[in-house]
This record gives sequence, C-alpha cells and structure tokens, in this order.
Amino acid sequence: QVQLVESGGGSVQAGVSLRLSCAASGGTFSRYTMAWFRQVPGKEREFVVGIHRNGRTTSYADSVKDGRFTISRDNGKRTVYLQMNSLKPEDTAVYYCAADNVILTTPIRTTPAEYEYWGQGTQVTVSS
Repeated sequence: QVQLVESGGGSVQAGVSLRLSCAASGGTFSRYTMAWFRQVPGKEREFVVGIHRNGRTTSYADSVKDGRFTISRDNGKRTVYLQMNSLKPEDTAVYYCAADNVILTTPIRTTPAEYEYWGQGTQVTVSS
C-alpha cells in the first residue's frame, strides 16, 4: 500500500513558477514509475509528465513539451517534484501525483487507469 500526498499548489499570476511536491509512504518507492496528472471540472484526467522508476527516463505530454515543466525524483526523500515555470492560465487544474508499480522494462504509461495509487490533488490556479 502506497500513500501519496501532494503539496505546493496555489493561486498565481501568469508567468510565475511553482514547484509541486509529492511525498510517498509505504511500498518500495524506487520500484514505482511516478507521474503527474491534471484535471479540470468536466474533463478527463490528463497526463502531464512521468518519470520512470530508473530515475532517468521521462515522458512529457505534448502540451508541456515547450520545456516549461520538469519532473524529478529523490528516492532518499521518497518524493517526486514537478517544477512548473512560466505558468499559463490554461495550466489551471487540480494536479495529482500517481504511482505505477512496474518492472524495469515497463515504459512510462499515460493512462490514469494504469496507475494504482493516487494523491488527493493540489489546486493550481493561474490568473491572466
């Protein structure tokens, strides 16, 4: 059993940076691929970025392939981060951390149903 707790969200103006954190307890953190998803009311939960359990391979959604977002993980602290720079109003959403219990050969997955554990979410609101 894995528990995930997100933090770091807030209300900011466009162009500002935020760093989200996701602290994990339980399980073996290094064996989980970690990802960030986001969701707005009335829409499906959307993959944003993932980092493989190997700590090196990453995968970014098309919407954030402009280099504004960066995912990282610290296995010693059992924490995954999402650095968000140059935030835009369209980034407004509840951001969720998720964990995928995988073997080394499993690629980073992008579908919410494929992730076993989820945090409670943290709200990010970006004003124009």
